[in-house]
Amino acid sequence: MLLDPLANAMSCIKNAENTGKSSCVIKPASKLIGAVLKVMEEAGYVKDFEFVDDGKSGIFVVGLRGKINRCGVIKPRTSVKKMNFEQYEKRFLPARDVGLLIVTTPEGVMSHIKSKEREIGGSLLAYVY
Repeated sequence: MLLDPLANAMSCIKNAENTGKSSCVIKPASKLIGAVLKVMEEAGYVKDFEFVDDGKSGIFVVGLRGKINRCGVIKPRTSVKKMNFEQYEKRFLPARDVGLLIVTTPEGVMSHIKSKEREIGGSLLAYVY
């Protein structure tokens, strides 16, 4: 039984990176997982990803670069104000300016860096470094 598709996707990516694979398959696909993968692609952690329709909910085929040391979801999904990203950076990321937090905002899913620039708060989804 699948309880959290995003946690399953991040776990699949982490396991494929640790074993040295060049790609992984994430199923089931969702819009949220696609948005998180797009943020990871823009930051350079993922090479590319492709949606494949399998007649059910679909799958994502993700190409990996080998740059991810660790990734995961943040549970519970904590809401963050625009000034309070520092404490969560200290908690989930290994050092200053290393890695990124993925945040869902009223303007969509983005990294915490873009969220700081636009001065928007939101809910924490995941981290990657």
